[in-house]
Amino acid sequence: MRRTSSGRSRVAVLMGGGLLLGALSGCVAGNPPPTSISVAPSAPSAGDTAPAPTPSKRSPPAPQALPEPTTASPEPGVTEFSAAVVPVTPELAERMTPTSWREGCPVALADLRYLTVSHRTFEGGVATGELVVHADVADGVVEVFHDLFDAGYPIRSMRLVDDFGGDDDASMAADNTSAFNCRPVAGTDRWSEHAYGRALDLNPVENPWVSGDAVEPPAGAEFASRPAVAGVIAPDDATVRAFLAAGWLWGGYWTGPVDHQHFSTTGT
Repeated sequence: MRRTSSGRSRVAVLMGGGLLLGALSGCVAGNPPPTSISVAPSAPSAGDTAPAPTPSKRSPPAPQALPEPTTASPEPGVTEFSAAVVPVTPELAERMTPTSWREGCPVALADLRYLTVSHRTFEGGVATGELVVHADVADGVVEVFHDLFDAGYPIRSMRLVDDFGGDDDASMAADNTSAFNCRPVAGTDRWSEHAYGRALDLNPVENPWVSGDAVEPPAGAEFASRPAVAGVIAPDDATVRAFLAAGWLWGGYWTGPVDHQHFSTTGT
């Protein structure tokens, strides 16, 4: 049992279900065992150094067939926060290659972790999302999403960018929260923090990248003025504080362009 600074007790259990169980059954020999946590709920209340402004946040990838975006499916009767952290298995490596990971990426698959975490939905339910992050930050990311769950912060979708063919623009357009993606900073030959698994984009439509009149994703234009509605991140709100407590900095504090969706461990 581990007690956090907030006094919450978190008990290690194995989280069941779908992809996770398939992943666990195929763990590579010698990988560390999976860890997972489940906690009793608390009552909820009610993305790079900022580059010079460019016409686009992302360099457009080659056209490819993409799956139809979907929103998170609520899990009936689920009210507790649950999370699991496991190594990248052969099955997951196949899913990620060569979309979000390929030879030459700055981080090895063995240094990444696959997370499943509970999150609130915009419809008021609870769903389970998935992320890939660096092993060094995996436990801290779980803590962040526990805090967001307790705060009642809703998330539209949380799927690996591989479900969008590694196309970051398509993932953003679907309002998908994602983390690891082996790509450079747009317009440069410098690796993005996403390529290390140390950056995360949260609810991109409600929290768009803004540079002058340019807004990405385009559907985020109505949120560029930062209205006080569900999913919109505001300075020093519970979302920003949760990431800050884990050592992650917010792109919404950049002077220009401003990346409201972006959190990273380096502030870049």
